[in-house]
Amino acid sequence: MMVKTLLVFVVAVVAQAHGVMFRLVPNTQKCLRDEMQGNQIVAGEYEITNAPGQKIDYVVRDTKGHILAQKEDVSKGKFSFTSEMYDTFEICFISHVPATHRGIDQEVALDVKKGIETKSYEGIGEAAKLKPLEVDLKRLEDLSDAIVQDFALMRKREEEMRDTNESTNSRVLFFSIFSMSCLLGLATWQVLYLRRYFIAKKLI
Repeated sequence: MMVKTLLVFVVAVVAQAHGVMFRLVPNTQKCLRDEMQGNQIVAGEYEITNAPGQKIDYVVRDTKGHILAQKEDVSKGKFSFTSEMYDTFEICFISHVPATHRGIDQEVALDVKKGIETKSYEGIGEAAKLKPLEVDLKRLEDLSDAIVQDFALMRKREEEMRDTNESTNSRVLFFSIFSMSCLLGLATWQVLYLRRYFIAKKLI
């Protein structure tokens, strides 16, 4: 019983979704950015306080400007999309208030889940007829796989950054050697030219 309680506590702490709440000033927009891995499901849920005569739209884009999700005049709902590759996505909430209407601030509550956080383990357990402890173990197994994938991605990005740094250092070194060679060549040419000039003028 204690093991089961501990497993549930660990899963609840580690796999907890992070929600945010912010105020949206009339006729402005606020954007939030987050990273997503390749072939990863991203699901979000939002709720906006009501304000008569005001409308709020939302749009989700990637770094290339592709629209991943979009809806106009929203108050409460959900959205989801699947990423094709590692990228950063941006969620923007846009307020629209008529010029004849005096707008008020609206509160936006946003809850975004990614990867295993989007899975419904209760449904999986019911479909596979698993015991609660087996469902928790399945959740921990998926969480462990996700952590391993995150570490693999971090290692890959670190290797790419190291390769980029080494390539940049090599190019800077070759450019420095080339610059020094050019300066030495120019200085040698100046000395020889001045020597010939002074000899021609019989100054030396």
